[in-house]
Amino acid sequence: MSDSALARRMSRRLLLGGAVGVAGLGGSTAWALNRYVIEHVEASAADTTTAAATQGSFTDNGYTSATSTVGIEKVTTGSGSDTVTYFAAELTTTDATLIRSAFAKDSFGTNIIDYPSSIAATKNAVLAINGDYYGFRDTGIVVRNGVAYRDKGARQGLALYRDGSASLYDETATNAAALIDDGVYHTLSFGPGLVENGKAIAGIDSIEIDTNFGNHSIQGSQPRTAIGLIEPGRLLWVVVDGRSTGYSRGMTMTELAQLFLDRGATVAYNLDGGGSSAMVFNGSLVNNPLGRGQERGTSDILYLAG
Repeated sequence: MSDSALARRMSRRLLLGGAVGVAGLGGSTAWALNRYVIEHVEASAADTTTAAATQGSFTDNGYTSATSTVGIEKVTTGSGSDTVTYFAAELTTTDATLIRSAFAKDSFGTNIIDYPSSIAATKNAVLAINGDYYGFRDTGIVVRNGVAYRDKGARQGLALYRDGSASLYDETATNAAALIDDGVYHTLSFGPGLVENGKAIAGIDSIEIDTNFGNHSIQGSQPRTAIGLIEPGRLLWVVVDGRSTGYSRGMTMTELAQLFLDRGATVAYNLDGGGSSAMVFNGSLVNNPLGRGQERGTSDILYLAG
C-alpha cells in the first residue's frame, strides 16, 4: 500500500474518532498522515476585491443581476454503459472580480477540506464549482482573489485576469508577483490544458498529473470539472459525472476538449475531478458525484459572487 493510500485509510479512522495518534505510529505512517491528512494552516484567506455583488433573481436553471448572468444546462448523451451526463454553466459578467475563489475553512494550507456546497454557503455563492484541490500538493503557483499564497512553479497553469480574459501558462517560466503585475486575479494549478487558441491540445489523453502521488486517475473516462473562456467576461464551467453505469461513464480528456470547442471556448483547462467534481447552484448540489449524490471534501472552490 502506498503512503498516500495508507494516509487516506488512516484519515478515515481519525475523522471518525479513532484513537490512533500520530505519536504512536510508525515513521512511514506518521509521515504520510502529516503530509496528507493533518491540517497545516499557512495563512488566513484574504482578498483585494472592491466590487460588491448586486442582488439578482434566480430561476430553476439561471440567474440574472445587473452585472452577471448564469445559464445551466444538463446534457445526457449515449445510452447504457456509454451514457454520459454533464452540466454546463455559461457565465457572463461585466466585472471579472465577481468570479472569486474561496478556501475551505477560510484558511490556506495543506489538508484543509470541506464540502464545496458548505464553502459556497459561507460566501452566498450564486454558482460554484470545485477548484484545483491545491491543498493536496505543496507545489504550484496559487494566486486567488489577487493575493499570492504559493509560488512554487511546477506545471502548466491557468491564469484568470481582472479584465475577464484567461490564458494557459508555464508556471516554471514566471512567478506569482509577475502574474499579479500583469493583471492576474486567479491562478489554477492542476491540468492539463485542454484548448488553446481555439484548438484542442494534442496528446492530452496520455498526460499524467502528480505521478509522484500515484495520481493516474485523470486518464480514461472519468468524472471531470473544467473551466473555459469563450470570450472576455464570458466563461464556461463544466462538471461531468462519471463512474456510474447507466447514468454517466465520464469523459476522456479529448472528449472534454471537444465539448468546450463545440460550445465556442478558445481556452479550456482541466481541474480536479473524480469524486471531487461538484457544481453548486443557489445553495444546492446540481450534479450527482459518482452516482451517489454525495460530495467529497476539497480545498477550494471557484464561485460567482451574489
